Amino acid sequence: MLAVKSSEQMIFDWFQHFHANPEVSWKEVKTTARLAEILSGMGVAFKRFDDVTGIVAEIGTGNDVIAVRADIDALWQEVDGMMQANHSCGHDANISMVLGALHALKDEKLTKRIRFIFQPAEETGGGALAMVERGVMKDVTHLFGVHLRPQEELPLGKVAPAIYHGAAAFLGGTISGADAHGARPHQGNNAIDVVVAIQHMLKNIHIDPFEVYSAKLTKIVADGGSVNIIPGNASFSIDVRAQKNEILAQVQRYVDKGLKQISDMFEIDIAWDWQDVTPGAEVSIEAAAIAERAIVEALGESYLAPAVVTPGSDDFHFYTIKNPQLKAAMIGIGANLGPGLHHPKMTFDAQALLDGAKVIATTLKMMATK
Repeated sequence: MLAVKSSEQMIFDWFQHFHANPEVSWKEVKTTARLAEILSGMGVAFKRFDDVTGIVAEIGTGNDVIAVRADIDALWQEVDGMMQANHSCGHDANISMVLGALHALKDEKLTKRIRFIFQPAEETGGGALAMVERGVMKDVTHLFGVHLRPQEELPLGKVAPAIYHGAAAFLGGTISGADAHGARPHQGNNAIDVVVAIQHMLKNIHIDPFEVYSAKLTKIVADGGSVNIIPGNASFSIDVRAQKNEILAQVQRYVDKGLKQISDMFEIDIAWDWQDVTPGAEVSIEAAAIAERAIVEALGESYLAPAVVTPGSDDFHFYTIKNPQLKAAMIGIGANLGPGLHHPKMTFDAQALLDGAKVIATTLKMMATK
């Protein structure tokens, strides 16, 4: 006779599977298939999409819907000298915590529906918008998210009822000129000089010093193919951050203006586009208060931490931008996570998975049984 696994062991097993099988944004095919298998095994109804990855499950009855979102994609990064998919942002943990909450609630008598959104492509910023476009917010009044926090924000044994993410924008650009011989620089363009000018421009953006913002080059590729060729062409990327959406937009305007001025000054073509913009958090005080009560009920007063304010971004906040009436908050789970999010060797204490699953389940039950 097969032994029945405990809920805790199932959460650990789910995590180990997703951790060992990472898939990058929009390619979470096997991840989606495994989620379908797990949901089928629980006897839970779910919906897949014809044109994108991701899956949505639902339990309970009623007109109103309480929702929770877990992102399912991994990063593409260098690990031990090899480029590969890697769950260094902890989305494998988010999946497992939300599955744990679903397992705990699937047989409860609920007066509202609870929708579990397993969302693709958070890392590229388009997944939340794709889910909104496919109607996953229909009838949803409250939405909760969950994410492990780095050790400098929350230690193991602490849980925050809300995460105030910053806003972020990512620019890709090209510089198009003519190569020149190293002995005859006047016969061409030096794309490296242009990149240096862009760097100086970014460091000379000045906004109200009471506001939090940054703008920095994150990629430069300029290669003439030989040590005595001055490259006339280059590509570059810029990462812009701000704690407020309106400040992000202000920095973007400065960058646009600065790039045009540099193009004119060097008489060289610079083309650029904002490839992704992720809004800052619009946290509902009501949703955060519900999460706060759930943390205390699930784990005890000692676990409750203040809301986290972080310069990191998350496309979770597109749900509220696109649905202003939605009451939403993302719960932060302390996990002794280090060296940091997106570090190729990121690790955390697995006890955090159980803490997160309990808090999510308690939050959803509190909302769906009243």
